[in-house]
Amino acid sequence: MAEDAWNSRDPDKVSLAYTPDSVWRNRAEFLTGRDAIVVILTRKWAAELDYRLIKEVWAHDGNRIAVRFAYEWRNDAGDWFRSYGNENWEFDDAGLMARRIASINDCAIADEDRKFHWPLGRRPDDHPSLSDLGL
Repeated sequence: MAEDAWNSRDPDKVSLAYTPDSVWRNRAEFLTGRDAIVVILTRKWAAELDYRLIKEVWAHDGNRIAVRFAYEWRNDAGDWFRSYGNENWEFDDAGLMARRIASINDCAIADEDRKFHWPLGRRPDDHPSLSDLGL
């Protein structure tokens, strides 16, 4: 569900999965609250064009989950990137995410090295996972 929401590139929709006072570390940015989440995601998807994301659960215990992910995007000059990362999530009793800690690295890729070619939006069910793609 998180992957589908992020692939919608709808900051307001994505923010509803988080508590009103959710705490984030996203790369080197620190923020709190849904309004700040909407701001950072709006900025993100204005800069990261043709964004397509795949997530995989890495580990979970109690109210905490670790995921790994990769996403492909291009800048406004047409240069393609694959961003790799890990997230740690902590949920409240209502199932909303209260804390998100994300570490992300960007890697420039050639157009011919892209692996995420589905139409913008939700990843098709038959599209390979990160593990299937060797990522």
